[in-house]
Amino acid sequence: MKKKLASLIVLSIGIMGFSQTNETITTNGGVPVGDNQNSKTVGEYGPVLLEDIYLVEKLAAFDRERIPERVVHPRGAGASGYFEATKDMSAYTKAVPFSNVGKKTELAARFSTVIHGKGSPETARDPRGFAVKFYTEQGNYDIVGNNLPIFFIRDAIKFPDMVHSLKPSPETNKQDPNRFFDFFSHVPEATHMLTRLYTDLGIPKGYQFMNGSSVHGYKWINSEGKVTYVKYAWVSKQGEKNLTIEEAATQQGKDWQHATVSLRKDINDKNFPQWDLYVQLIKPEDLHSFDFWPLDATKDWPEDKIEKIKIGTMTLNQNPINYFEQVESIAFSPGALIPGVEPSEDKLLQGRLFSYFDTQRHRLGPNFLQLEINKPLEDPKNYNSDSWNSAGNKRFENPDVNYQPSSKATLKEDPQYKQSETTLKNVTITQKKITKTNDFAQAGDFYRSLSKQEQDNLIKNLKGDLGQVTDRNIQMKMIGYFYQADSDFGMRIAKELGFSQKDFMH
Repeated sequence: MKKKLASLIVLSIGIMGFSQTNETITTNGGVPVGDNQNSKTVGEYGPVLLEDIYLVEKLAAFDRERIPERVVHPRGAGASGYFEATKDMSAYTKAVPFSNVGKKTELAARFSTVIHGKGSPETARDPRGFAVKFYTEQGNYDIVGNNLPIFFIRDAIKFPDMVHSLKPSPETNKQDPNRFFDFFSHVPEATHMLTRLYTDLGIPKGYQFMNGSSVHGYKWINSEGKVTYVKYAWVSKQGEKNLTIEEAATQQGKDWQHATVSLRKDINDKNFPQWDLYVQLIKPEDLHSFDFWPLDATKDWPEDKIEKIKIGTMTLNQNPINYFEQVESIAFSPGALIPGVEPSEDKLLQGRLFSYFDTQRHRLGPNFLQLEINKPLEDPKNYNSDSWNSAGNKRFENPDVNYQPSSKATLKEDPQYKQSETTLKNVTITQKKITKTNDFAQAGDFYRSLSKQEQDNLIKNLKGDLGQVTDRNIQMKMIGYFYQADSDFGMRIAKELGFSQKDFMH
């Protein structure tokens, strides 16, 4: 067992009481407890005393056992394992997990639904989060994505509005297709994602039966400073398996936590799930050679134009021993990068770089990276100080110095890890939509790639939600988007919703 997993197991076993010793129970401050069964009272039948410090501490700790759930991705499951590189990618990146064949890197993964709350069914139609944390010698590296290769929007400024529309109404507290289709009827770029989501891909059979994607492109930097744009794809070796809407309803009646149960059972049974990791690479000078902008999160990178290269395999072989510490408290961010990987200019990614770290500070506190599951392999060494739940960073010889530069400072910068330079000419600060939107072509390509049964299921699933929309103008706008993707697609939706050709002539 490697260092990270071993320390988590030791910590969790101690907390869960698996030890068979006869040690005395104590307060959080280590004081022995004489009675853990009865509160202090005024006489045998009198009221409880506020001076029962242990009772107050115990109740206060219990009251705070739950932390704020994630705004998105609150329902999830996780496991640990390792990544083994099968191809040397050092010509493209300095990132240590991909540096040489056979290199193994310890990791933790979390899978999740997106919109629904912590106790919601895993049979809901929703994108699935697919997040992996690599514990490398140069810090933690997170690949934070979804099971689908694209997203609804291309600019982070729309993210709060999109999520608000998908969450329950602030008036009725019910999720309502009238609300989210009202939003999407003004967002044609979402057509591609909606087309994928309303196929059976929207309800995976289990977390081990879905693929994953980084969604965004990133920059890989090699030892010479050369930049290559990269997008990641995880391909399930168990196969991609999904539920129809009828199968999901049946499954929900049996067990609506099926995805968590299935993943845990396979690992317990030593049927360790595996995913092959593929990358697609684009040279900076080729970014403008496509009929879409590759750094637009609503666009996939077609395999027939951009080759997929297998670079390794992830194996999950260890279930959580303490769910709160290892899954609920794990903190992912697309901004958790290591030397050899940098953010691209993707507008949605740029917003996520701030938002993910910020939400972890809100949920887990400013020192969330000091929690065991989030710690890097090597102790951090810097001059950040104090605040809530701080265990302190290593400053070496002089505890008096928590600033730098200083003649007494023992920590120095290393120029080899400076970020790469980007040269910008004739820069204009602007606030406008990109020119090369091409909102419908890939949605149409995807629709035509589906089998007849898959197309039938897509139409049926869309009718189920879009048919609940009471505003016919919203329905017509959505039909128009699907028609621009593929005329058959749009016509079939129109027919299912009771529209005729005459309705579109006004």
